[in-house]
Amino acid sequence: MKKDDLISDDFLKQFKTHEELTGFLKQIQKRGIEKMLEGELDSHLDYDKYQKSTDANVRNGHTKKKIKTSFGESEIAVPRDREAS
Repeated sequence: MKKDDLISDDFLKQFKTHEELTGFLKQIQKRGIEKMLEGELDSHLDYDKYQKSTDANVRNGHTKKKIKTSFGESEIAVPRDREAS
């Protein structure tokens, strides 16, 4: 599969304005950043989300952070661990 084939023309036709496309890209970027942070915490804690751990340092919810991106300001959910390490 070529890179050009990853997103179909039919999919792209739904975006009629610059604002619609930018809003979509902003949402994709936000979700991508949040998933990468979840993966980073998985690696740090050495177990995946919803797995049991014998360690005292476990997941402890999320905190909201505002970040500036190429698509403007976004609020993301940053995962936390109990020991804040």
